[in-house]
Amino acid sequence: MATAAFVAGDWGGTHLRAWVMDDQGRALRGAEFGFGVNRMAPGEAPRRFRDEVRPALGAEGLPALLCGAIGSNVGWVTAPYVDCPARFEAVAAALMAVPGEDPPVWIAPGVRCPGIAGAPDVLRGEETQAFGWLAAEPDRRRGRRLICHPGTHSKWLRIDDGRIERFVSALSGELYDVLNQHSIFKSPEPFVDDEAAFEEGLAAAGGDGGDLLARLYAARGRVAGAGASPATTPSFLSGLLIGSEAASLPALIGAESGETLELIGAASLCARYERALGRLGWTCRTHDGEAAAQAGLAALYRAALA
Repeated sequence: MATAAFVAGDWGGTHLRAWVMDDQGRALRGAEFGFGVNRMAPGEAPRRFRDEVRPALGAEGLPALLCGAIGSNVGWVTAPYVDCPARFEAVAAALMAVPGEDPPVWIAPGVRCPGIAGAPDVLRGEETQAFGWLAAEPDRRRGRRLICHPGTHSKWLRIDDGRIERFVSALSGELYDVLNQHSIFKSPEPFVDDEAAFEEGLAAAGGDGGDLLARLYAARGRVAGAGASPATTPSFLSGLLIGSEAASLPALIGAESGETLELIGAASLCARYERALGRLGWTCRTHDGEAAAQAGLAALYRAALA
């Protein structure tokens, strides 16, 4: 019978996914919690981890390893960034032990690279998924790999021989939420998941992702000027934002025609990205984000004990 070894957690801005892992890196049980770091007061993380997460998992006495925004300046403690080009070994060497925790808690560092607008771009958690995905098949650590992590803040990574060379972030998911909740696009009607509206949004994005601010107004025009149901606006916005991202982001990581894009994340969201990228001629493969996170955290845990 497998024995519980540690708690693994991917603690992002909106939620926490946590698992009890055995010493072979297999998840024995897991749970999801709705308190991401952006939904907690400063200093709240240790109490919620101790009083809610550990009891829910039956893991009061286990060490823990966490990745994601929990290691940012709005998380539990700040785990400093590792600069690109970043190898797994450098990230593992920078694991931070949270002071005063018994059983011990480690937090994975993020990764940093120069951004396209001058300020640095940063990863928190996606690097762990990427390294977990690489570890799943040794051949992946040779040559060049192009990865997209769809999400609240999508991340596009270029990896060469196992090193994260550069990456670019996109605010598409958060912008989608803001527009639907706090803008003129907010619908008085219940949301309808409308595939035709999503496809309409993909078409409205254009082929190069440019003029997004002007193209976004089509979400208003189709309702006010063409009689579309406001309930379909979220689907239209989803298509337009994902379509714009698909049209512009691959070039920013140096992707070239004929290369394959690896999508790592939730199946339903990856399917939408695959549709958007397929319209533009890209070949994609989809991989489970939860499995990648577990594999990456297991590899980091082994490194923490080494």
